[in-house]
Amino acid sequence: MSVYGHMMCFVNCHLPAHMENTHQRLDDFERMLEAHQFDGESVGSILDHDAVFWFGDLNFRITDFGIHFIREVIQGNRYSVLWEKDQLNMAKKKEGFLQGFMEGPLKFKPTYKFDLNSDVYDTRWKKSLFGFNGKKRKPAWTDRILWKLKNISEDESGEHPDADYENILKIILEKYTSHMSYGISDHKPVTGTFNVQMKPLIVAAPVAVRAEGEWNADHDALISYSVAKDFPSSTWDWIGLYPVGFRHTKDYVTYAWVKDDEISFSEDCNQKHRATWKVYLHFTSCTAQLFLEAISARPILQFFLGTTSTLYSH
Repeated sequence: MSVYGHMMCFVNCHLPAHMENTHQRLDDFERMLEAHQFDGESVGSILDHDAVFWFGDLNFRITDFGIHFIREVIQGNRYSVLWEKDQLNMAKKKEGFLQGFMEGPLKFKPTYKFDLNSDVYDTRWKKSLFGFNGKKRKPAWTDRILWKLKNISEDESGEHPDADYENILKIILEKYTSHMSYGISDHKPVTGTFNVQMKPLIVAAPVAVRAEGEWNADHDALISYSVAKDFPSSTWDWIGLYPVGFRHTKDYVTYAWVKDDEISFSEDCNQKHRATWKVYLHFTSCTAQLFLEAISARPILQFFLGTTSTLYSH
């Protein structure tokens, strides 16, 4: 996905379960990084993107500590005691392919394994071929959100060596947390809120929109918009009118589909070779604003990432 000329990749995966399968999890992670290719894209692989977000049920566990000690530490909110024995944290110090992948602090309860519809850690007896036994799963941070900037890795001082690149594209984690109220799975979902700041690599906006005439709730609104000659148009393109303070693309008041037969050329456009269309929008409220893909000096994006709670047990 291209955002203001920056290529961004979002990877959701489910790695192998169980404490003893650490090497298989790491092998699968590395294999996906190396083998996944993008056909017809300007970037060939995952790590060729300017920014990568990697999230899902990564299934890494807490080693060495026993189940009773882990639960006691969690009860006392002393999560940092467990960080050094987290398999993913340990692997990031050793595995070269994980260098540069960052994560927020794990300042929330381990998200696995819970009784269904409960915030109580695993209490169920496990059934085996020979009957029932008392083995329970140790709590663990299996559900994770990582991110990585291209050619960026932290040195021992914690500073980024490529400061110029960070000025072009910067990712700030604003919140990293779990949601204990969800009980449909033995996992608790995890979400991250990110603030992404970037310097546009696109010189001019590919789409320009302007209102024509006076707008009011008694008449349809007329707008004109123009696109650059090389703009990749689609039959699914549309223009929406949104309420002030909207938070989602589905919050539109009304919208109009782009129609190819409404093309004309205008000489009053700031750029050459721009095609101009006119469409009508019907609305009944004056408290609305056009939703534009405008280019600013330093655009700021804010979005959420979340892991998906699985509906089965490991």
